[in-house]
Amino acid sequence: MELHDVWFVLIAVLWIGYFFLEGFDFGVGILTKLLARDRPERRVLINTVGPVWDGNEVWLLSAGGATFAAFPEWYATLFSGFYLPLLLILVCLIVRGVAFEYRAKRPEENWQRNWEHAIFWTSLLPAFLWGVAFGNIVHGVKIDQDFEYVGTVGDLLNPYALLGGLVTLTLFTFHGAVFTALKTVGDIRRRARKLATKVGLLTAVLALVFLLWTQIDSGDGKSLVALVVAVAALVVALVANQAGREGWSFALSGLTIVAAVTMLFLTLFPNVMPSSLNADWNLTVTNASSSPYTLKIMTWCAAIATPVVMVYQAWTYWVFRKRIGTQHLAEPAH
Repeated sequence: MELHDVWFVLIAVLWIGYFFLEGFDFGVGILTKLLARDRPERRVLINTVGPVWDGNEVWLLSAGGATFAAFPEWYATLFSGFYLPLLLILVCLIVRGVAFEYRAKRPEENWQRNWEHAIFWTSLLPAFLWGVAFGNIVHGVKIDQDFEYVGTVGDLLNPYALLGGLVTLTLFTFHGAVFTALKTVGDIRRRARKLATKVGLLTAVLALVFLLWTQIDSGDGKSLVALVVAVAALVVALVANQAGREGWSFALSGLTIVAAVTMLFLTLFPNVMPSSLNADWNLTVTNASSSPYTLKIMTWCAAIATPVVMVYQAWTYWVFRKRIGTQHLAEPAH
């Protein structure tokens, strides 16, 4: 296995980790409008992800940085061709972080309500746009012989990519609802389980269509195994949720994300960004990668830094592992 193959796998792992972790806090942000009935309940939802949301975004920074260093041609084509949607995602993530930090800084109702609106929309839009982006990466886009994207923003809004956006939106919402049920007590916990069932059923239908489309289009035996695991995990997650086994349901909804993203990367390899114009113009792990010396240095750095980050983040989740409810709010809710 060459180093560029290793770094393709590592970047896939980083994206899997990002979607697993950021997926549920996108879902929680969406649930601030779909599930919470009043401001105290919205505070509870926000507090479930308050200690961890910024740590979850480290995985995105790592994935972007690793792509820039290991596959500069991929990074250049991706970020120039997908400039507007990626800029919108970036703006959403910035506003979302500000909203989490600033919402409670003043007691006025309008102030808090406006930041809550911001949390909802800046969770919903990235949850949808990430699916659109990866749908286009897997399906192929208009790349010319100079490895430059020559399409338009409208070309990115094709049926396959839009379906991918709906899958990530519903899957992250389901993941967030299961996480909410796992992290809360009382009535909000029961309603989260009930909502998770409804969203999960819709997710199962959309995900099955999307993954089958992917398999028929560019899949093989390995991707078929990942497809089966993803669908089976989602079905069992729904069963566990109905049975009130929130821990199992959350683990299985996470496995669904892991298997689905794994399938996308399996169908992509050895390409990193296929051209829909000519297969000879595909960006691959070979023609898009950095030099072997660069990859070797990156491998040593990753071997040292990655375990530290993972241990620290695991410790954070352990510290904030207990359930919360409106009765646990530190001060009267506004």
